[in-house]
Parts: sequence; C-alpha cells; structure tokens
Amino acid sequence: MGSVMDIRNFTHEDYPQIAAIYMQGIETGIATFETSVPAWDQWDKAHLAACRIVAYEGQTIKGWAALTPVSGRCVYAGVAEVSVYVAAEFRGSGIGRILLQRLIHASEEEGLWTLQAGIFSENKASIQLHEKCGFRMIGYREKIGQLNGVWKDTVLMERRSTNIGV
Repeated sequence: MGSVMDIRNFTHEDYPQIAAIYMQGIETGIATFETSVPAWDQWDKAHLAACRIVAYEGQTIKGWAALTPVSGRCVYAGVAEVSVYVAAEFRGSGIGRILLQRLIHASEEEGLWTLQAGIFSENKASIQLHEKCGFRMIGYREKIGQLNGVWKDTVLMERRSTNIGV
C-alpha cells in the first residue's frame, strides 16, 4: 500500500482533485442538487476559509470535507453546513467518517456550535455516516427541489457541540 493516509488542510492547488471527486458525487444523483462543479473562485467564496480538509495518500486525494456558512447574519456565525465527498474507488473504506470526525473537531476549534447537513433521503450511507458522528435528524423536507426534473426529498440533520456554545 505504500504511504499512510493522512489529513491536512487544502488549498487552491488541490482543487483539481477536489473538483473531480465532487463531480463523482454529482454523477451519483444522490449527493447534491448541483449539476456541475463550480470554478475555484466561486467555490472558495461560498465556503468557510477554515475547516477545509482532505484525506490523502501520497499525491492522491481520497476525499474532502468543508463547511459553508448557513447565513451571513452574525447571530448564525457559529452554524455551518457540512460537505463530505469521498472518491468513488474509496467509498465504504471509512474515509468519510475520518473526514467528518476531523471536520467536527476543526469546527469546534473555530468556535462553531452547530453543524447541519441536508441529505437526500435515498442517500442512506450518508445519513448513517452522520448519525455515527453524532448528528440527529431534525427534519424532513418533502419535494424541496428538483434535480434533472425529479423532485427530491431531503433529511435535515444537525450536530450540536457539547463543548462550544453550551
């Protein structure tokens, strides 16, 4: 197997691999409402500067995780939405759980008290992953939006920090 998988923050130089993994998620039809990968500048502007991590081995990024603020209002400064994507060939290997656990830790270091995830109801693996990492279902949004002309339901999940904002 060679080198050992590690976790680190990512930068603009990593975006080509991150974008490729994101596209694999888009192609599943159960990961996001997005239908194309945004350019780096657009992606960068939408996500928090902190809490951007990749799992990698050698030069290969196996998965990534990042946070998006849920609102520009200061009262919600400690609330962010989670994105976790694992390359197709590495799904089911525990990388998603490692990334989500590290993202939770990093978010608390940044003072965030609540993490949210909106997950398509048919994405059972993602729902289970979030449950294993302390998220709970707080809502169900029926036919919240269409993807390629098909109405999609989402499960809203949340993890409240036991360290920050208590």
